[in-house]
Amino acid sequence: MSEQQNNPQDLNVQDLMTMKAIIDLASERNAFKPSEMAAVGIVYNKLDAFLKAVEEQQKAAKAAAEAAAAGENADG
Repeated sequence: MSEQQNNPQDLNVQDLMTMKAIIDLASERNAFKPSEMAAVGIVYNKLDAFLKAVEEQQKAAKAAAEAAAAGENADG
């Protein structure tokens, strides 16, 4: 692994998914004041949209890799 991946200060997609789950849990437990809910909701929606976009990119990359592998196998 590279040194960059071992840095505990790096933020990755799994961390963002965990943050989204924490916001869900905190909101279910009424941890936010009503005046804070709008700001929390905006951040949550941005985080959710980002994670969905990342998931779609990962699916597309996987499909492209599988198609490339299938093409190599057909040529070989």
